[in-house]
Amino acid sequence: MFNRRVFSDMRRAGMGIGVSKAKLSEAMLNVLLQLPMGSSNLKEIIVTHLGLIGQMAATRDINEAWTQTKKKAAKLYPDKFILDSRNNLTWNDGTVKVIDKYISPANFKKLNELAIEKECSVNEIITKFLKVYSKDIG
Repeated sequence: MFNRRVFSDMRRAGMGIGVSKAKLSEAMLNVLLQLPMGSSNLKEIIVTHLGLIGQMAATRDINEAWTQTKKKAAKLYPDKFILDSRNNLTWNDGTVKVIDKYISPANFKKLNELAIEKECSVNEIITKFLKVYSKDIG
């Protein structure tokens, strides 16, 4: 059976798989979504499930594709995955409270429509909202 050393020797000899980092990242995301909730060692499991592509890809390509995959998974599927401050991808089991860092596209669209209607910027509207909110609470 082939092992990783044989594949690294083949890469050094000039043979490669010809798969871009973006395609590798896309394949990793597809495998990640199929894993059962609570799986550990996600990167190792995903590379194993990629088969020949995972074995033949260079380590630096796998690492870069994994970084892209983590960001995509946390952004596209926040109900399933959380990317913490140390850039670790973890399962969102409901015990961790996610603090919103971004405005959803629907709310951003509503803010833009309101800004056009009131003839001011989105930043000014948010500033006014925060002032009113802090007065109501305080």
